Amino acid sequence: MVPSFDPPGPGAWAIDRSHYPGGVTPVSQWLLKQGFLHGFSRVFEELGTPAEGIDIAFVNGFMYTRLRPLVGADNKPRKLPPVPVLKLVSRLHPTFRKRAAAAAATLRDRPWLEVLKRWDNELKPDLIATNQRFQAFDVDAANDVELQSHISALLDQSRNNFVLHFWLHGHDLGPIARYLHAALGWGLNANEAIAALAGASPSTAKPMQTLCELRTLLEADPQPITNLAELRASSERAGELIDAYLAERGLILATGYDLDSRTLGELPEAIMSSIRSAAPAPEHDAEAIADSLRGQLTSAETAHFDDYLGDARSVMDMRDDNGPLTIEWPVGLLRRALLAAGHRLHERGALNAAEHLFEVAPHEAHALFNGSLPLAEAMAGRAEQRIAHAQLDPPAMLGEPEPAPPLSVLPPALADLTEMIQVAMSYFGMDGDDSSEPMAGAGIGNGRYVGTARVSSSADDALDRLEPGDVLVVRATSPAFNVVLAIAGAVVTSDGGVLSHAAVLSRELGIPAVIGARGALDIVDGSTVEVDAQAGIVRVVNV
Repeated sequence: MVPSFDPPGPGAWAIDRSHYPGGVTPVSQWLLKQGFLHGFSRVFEELGTPAEGIDIAFVNGFMYTRLRPLVGADNKPRKLPPVPVLKLVSRLHPTFRKRAAAAAATLRDRPWLEVLKRWDNELKPDLIATNQRFQAFDVDAANDVELQSHISALLDQSRNNFVLHFWLHGHDLGPIARYLHAALGWGLNANEAIAALAGASPSTAKPMQTLCELRTLLEADPQPITNLAELRASSERAGELIDAYLAERGLILATGYDLDSRTLGELPEAIMSSIRSAAPAPEHDAEAIADSLRGQLTSAETAHFDDYLGDARSVMDMRDDNGPLTIEWPVGLLRRALLAAGHRLHERGALNAAEHLFEVAPHEAHALFNGSLPLAEAMAGRAEQRIAHAQLDPPAMLGEPEPAPPLSVLPPALADLTEMIQVAMSYFGMDGDDSSEPMAGAGIGNGRYVGTARVSSSADDALDRLEPGDVLVVRATSPAFNVVLAIAGAVVTSDGGVLSHAAVLSRELGIPAVIGARGALDIVDGSTVEVDAQAGIVRVVNV
């Protein structure tokens, strides 16, 4: 029987497959719920967002979210009161008054600057040190008690990291939203305003420097080199570079965010493809674009422009470093530890396959070796059901639409902050707007690129099938696609906007792209397509 998709609560729930396409493991479901509940609610309160937080629920393994109203969140949707009543409530209700004061403080004090300082001086160094300490633990040499303690500590650390991850994203969204909202208000072109942010994230391009040096060594070697092991043995410098690269990135998840995603160290062929395709990041003309934008402003507007642009640029690197350090590396370490435990339990007959340990519930993960796990057949049944659910075609929305009050009823600071967030969400491609022409979207870069379309459902699928120079066609990308994007000739997404991950990384790496091209997933896999980045159009040349 096909499972039903019932609303998980009152209100309207939108599916989110940008980072977790479906079939999410129980541990990752728990981590995401913890992160959304505590991370978003905290940052919403701090910044003065007129919403309590973001609710998250999983229906048949698919993630659905809902903006949680500030008042009456658990009531069934009903008709909004008259505007005068709403205006009165938003000014007299204690919760709204507190949020309005916080919103005014946010716009005045720019709290993200203090968060950025903490990130650079405290949070980022601590995350790196903690991840390195967990990475140094020998999961194979440890006894059962030691391995269980390591897994429990990783679970606790990952829970804290997920909360930190979503809290940080509130603070990096703030200055980007403020900058873009102001730019549009001054009549500036949105694409040009966003292009002025290019080059502000050196961490995005940093791994490419190592890959470029390895490509130089590879091409200079007179002997044919066909794999990573041969390249490592080809010279002392090549060995040093590969070892350093894997020590820093080898246990970071590379094909997704869940426990069943592979880490970079598990993908030696993908690393070799990345080396063969490596090219220096382009020189960005962001400052020239900023100068052009300044020329369209009054002197008074220019002063605000420089402040807003500077703040937006300052958080871009934190935004891009956040995911690898708080989620992709720690969960990669948890994957390694669970696989080590899974192999032991498989050898003892407690599991039919080591990977079935990814099906454990969070409370079960703290007691793997005391004989309390479900029977091997039950664990296999969980794995089979999760994989089957991942193949379902889930609806985009569940539940009843919730009427949103007009911005005019909110106090000025709350209204301004809300409008900024709405603008940013629109350009991230998260507003649900599907009014664009089929096969047309936002072009990133210049010129046209012709190549073989590789229509992929996930980063894992893309890595298995993408050849260097192919055109990657996907619903959307996330940092899990970074390895794939390093070998793609061009990128096409059906979802997203010019602030989405695909747009930012394509811009940083100089990859031509068309973002938000509705209908792109209907392209026949293997057909020849032309990606016209200048016009923002994708054309099928032949099938």
